[in-house]
Amino acid sequence: MKRREFINKSVQAGLVAGAVVTVGDVAPLMADEVNRPIDLVAVKGGTPDQMFDQGIAALGGMKNFVKKGQKVLVKPNIGWNKTPEFAANTNPDLVKRIIEHCFKAGAKEVYVFDHTCHKWQLCYTNSGIEKAAKDAGAKLVPGNSESYYKKVSIEKGLKLKDTKVHELLMEADVFINVPVLKHHSSTRVSLAMKNLMGVVWDRGYYHKNDLHQCIADFLYYRKPDLNVVDAYRAMTQNGPVGVSTDDVLDMGAQLISKDIVAVDAASVKFLKKDPAKIGHIKKAHDMGFGNMNLNELNIHRIKI
Repeated sequence: MKRREFINKSVQAGLVAGAVVTVGDVAPLMADEVNRPIDLVAVKGGTPDQMFDQGIAALGGMKNFVKKGQKVLVKPNIGWNKTPEFAANTNPDLVKRIIEHCFKAGAKEVYVFDHTCHKWQLCYTNSGIEKAAKDAGAKLVPGNSESYYKKVSIEKGLKLKDTKVHELLMEADVFINVPVLKHHSSTRVSLAMKNLMGVVWDRGYYHKNDLHQCIADFLYYRKPDLNVVDAYRAMTQNGPVGVSTDDVLDMGAQLISKDIVAVDAASVKFLKKDPAKIGHIKKAHDMGFGNMNLNELNIHRIKI
């Protein structure tokens, strides 16, 4: 009932523009706006892997992002020692399917890591992501030691002038960002931009020096090539770690975009918030990193 109520309310509120289509109608909808590329794909109604299959197909397939022989970094949220039903971490089935698509597109290596908040071994195991990633052929690397991180300059940053980033990010040809949709006590939401705090060593600096500006400033260093927001289950309160499954709403949705600002702006609508009132989204939009104005985007909707 929760999922049905959510879908009905989202449709009524006009979360995304364009007609709802079934899986078989993907091609006709893509042709609705001739010569205009899709800015964002919103998928509802399937399992995480099914939704990604359909969503990435609408963007032309993973071959449009991963080329033969490339090294890929897939960055989920694995920050918490929680099992999947708590929605504190990215859904493991989604992570597995993304990795499978990367290898199918010709990736030479796929790596997965996060700078976790709880003990990394427990986070990797109990989130289900360790097994899912290994089953798909990816390599998991910890992020718990400063030795893994190298200092980089962020010359245009207003508050974040430099930081230490995980060496995997520096080495990766392709960077795929896979956050889970959830509430956050410090930033109100934790989405694609917030998930990038898991690739840096000193997150404390962000919190002491204008958290929202630092989150936006990091995009001067590197933006993900693809962002996939997991809204299969969403934590609607008590984030980022959650208290119980009562904090979780089954939304059965997924959003995919190259535009990190657009995907965050669309995602906050699921939590009934205004993207213009989320500090890092508004700042990143104003800084030119993407477009938070959903009415200006070509949004492709798929209902499974």
